[in-house]
Amino acid sequence: MLVIASRGSQLALWQARWVAGQLAARGHECRIEIIKTTGDKITDVPLAKVGTKGLFTKEIEEALLDGSADLAVHSLKDLPTELPAGLVLAAVPQREDPRDAVVGKRLADLPAGAKVGTSSLRRAAQLRKLRPDLVVESVRGNLDTRLRKLDEGRYDAILLAAAGLKRLGWGDRIAEILAPDVMCPAVGQGALAIETGASGAGFEAAAVLDDPATHAAVAAERGVLGALGGGCQVPIGSHAEVDGDRLSVTGVVASPDGSELVRAQAEGPASDAAAIGARLGAELLARGARRILEAVYSFPERP
Repeated sequence: MLVIASRGSQLALWQARWVAGQLAARGHECRIEIIKTTGDKITDVPLAKVGTKGLFTKEIEEALLDGSADLAVHSLKDLPTELPAGLVLAAVPQREDPRDAVVGKRLADLPAGAKVGTSSLRRAAQLRKLRPDLVVESVRGNLDTRLRKLDEGRYDAILLAAAGLKRLGWGDRIAEILAPDVMCPAVGQGALAIETGASGAGFEAAAVLDDPATHAAVAAERGVLGALGGGCQVPIGSHAEVDGDRLSVTGVVASPDGSELVRAQAEGPASDAAAIGARLGAELLARGARRILEAVYSFPERP
């Protein structure tokens, strides 16, 4: 019996059940263990103000390390770029849509002063750059909670990951999907991360679910994030695509007020994904991202 650790949200459980179904089809018996994380307990503060890496993963990783769980299923964008010693990213299954979605009204149809909700500093910063005439406010809660707040009229539109809406059957709520060159997605958005110990039954079972092209794309994106020193709650976006054995990746760093945005691109062999991402992150720093990030958090000096 494999124990799968997961958060308890509707989307997290959909993801864990999907993985359990894939493993069951390959002859593995599974049980899902729900674990409440620090991020789940903080519901009244914008995540960007909490400022802790691993908000949605720390307690789950502790279950892997103490042996009470064999594997964990995360939204990959929640997983810090540095994993605890003894844990590995065993598999990244094929990705769902990585783009951001607008629910309510299309951006072009929103009048000046319209109120738009998002829990993401990255989305808020890029939206302020796109539409400085809009009022951008924080909206926390699970997907269904955010949709209810929109339906209650608290917002004219909200920004969400397209993947979560599609996975939960709410794709028809999407008014507009934003192209990555309009709003650069979060690192790993739309992808699942299966985290396990470096060996053992969980690792061996999960490894067969890996999609090499998706894994390479997210490795490049995570390389960008790692070079920038960022967690998942900072205004950093990255989007990579793999075509055959070639990879292209874009990185964006935006000031929270939207006044500055630094963008760069790189490409190379998919087998060199993480290094390409790291080089792109360094280029973003050189182009002015360091100054932007210093305004968001205390940025460490790098050699």
